[in-house]
Amino acid sequence: MKENRIFQTITHMVLAVLSMMALFPFLLLVSASLTDEKAILEHGYSLIPVEFSLDAYRYLFDQAETITRAYGITVLVSLVGTFLGVLISTLLAYPLSRSTLPFRNAFAFFVFFTLLFNGGLVSYYLVYTELLNLKDTIWALLLPNLLTNGFFILIMKSFFSVSIPPEVVESAYVDGAGEWKIYYKMVLPLSLPSLATIGLMLLISYWNDWYNGLIFINDGKLFSIQNLLNRMLADVQYLQQNNLSGAAVSTSLPIGSVRMAIAVIGILPLVLTYPFFQKFFVKGLTIGAVKG
Repeated sequence: MKENRIFQTITHMVLAVLSMMALFPFLLLVSASLTDEKAILEHGYSLIPVEFSLDAYRYLFDQAETITRAYGITVLVSLVGTFLGVLISTLLAYPLSRSTLPFRNAFAFFVFFTLLFNGGLVSYYLVYTELLNLKDTIWALLLPNLLTNGFFILIMKSFFSVSIPPEVVESAYVDGAGEWKIYYKMVLPLSLPSLATIGLMLLISYWNDWYNGLIFINDGKLFSIQNLLNRMLADVQYLQQNNLSGAAVSTSLPIGSVRMAIAVIGILPLVLTYPFFQKFFVKGLTIGAVKG
């Protein structure tokens, strides 16, 4: 008993140290965003601000209306994309997990093939702009990630194959249930751990996506938060490098702290909401077991 307590104490201490190490970059990021620009240049980055300043956030919140609109677009795309991504992944993965599906191996190979090869940037751009005509539409932020989720499909396929007992499906057939009823009444409730996992990964990927907005969106009203903050950072650098507003204004722009403030604003919503979603994620990991 004493040895177990010693082991648990050591384990907790190690986990506490690792947790602090994981938090350290974020705390340094917040501290740098609250530090005066001259102090950063003179003293470098520190965990506690050498000279406290809100200049970076003042610069960003001068664009409060634009930032709010970008947040709304990001939230909308993230929620809708996550829901549709999970739905599409399960709708394709469940048939692939069934041994009775004709040409199952061929379909699974097509999904796997998309993880190994792609058509490149030129074809990627032409398909969505010329063929689907999605340029400067909100669909350009939503659709590309929905059509390139082969990794999630294979995760769900493996989960369905390993964790859904064939006896469960067979018993449902005996009771007269059809494929759709088995799918949403039995398979999905038993798959909550996997659904929570890919849902969380999809949510993070949509929230952090800046690439599709960079190549497909030119209309500022459709910028996501990542694209907007990246554009604002580029504008600050442009003003400084070209000295368009005069030397005094140019050198007073808080370039270093603005970089950090931009990162804080981009990541803060996920940091604040994750504790609320964590309990559902952990609950999903413990519900899907088959008892018997």
